[in-house]
Amino acid sequence: MKVILMQDVKSLGKKGELVEASDGYARNFLLPRKLAKEANAQAMNEYKNAENSKNYKIATQKAQAEHDKKVLEGKTFKMTAKAGQGGRLFGSVTSKQVADEIKKQYNINVDKRKVVLDCDIKEFGTYHAEVKLFTGVSAKIDVQVSEA
Repeated sequence: MKVILMQDVKSLGKKGELVEASDGYARNFLLPRKLAKEANAQAMNEYKNAENSKNYKIATQKAQAEHDKKVLEGKTFKMTAKAGQGGRLFGSVTSKQVADEIKKQYNINVDKRKVVLDCDIKEFGTYHAEVKLFTGVSAKIDVQVSEA
């Protein structure tokens, strides 16, 4: 019997998947506990609509990420920091500060966990970073740190 899972079921599948289950297992366990619903015509139509909606959402997010990549690729972000003797910074420039600078200059929201710095920025200079915008879409940027 084909069923659409309403919740994750161990050894069967994840929520929203269309799976084949034995008739007895489906009638006696899955359906009474509302873990699944029978894959009739109406349920199949809802399932296909949900799949199409999910695919459309992913496609639009990927297109937005591609656009953001074109905007950010190769750009240099100038940041200032205070330093002590010898050009050593008080603290360091973090990925959060880089993400905030991207938001300020280009109005692109980037999660600080998606900004990957090559190394810790603890001195003045130019550093390379990578911004992961979507699965398989990333932009390479430069971060230039100068004295405040």
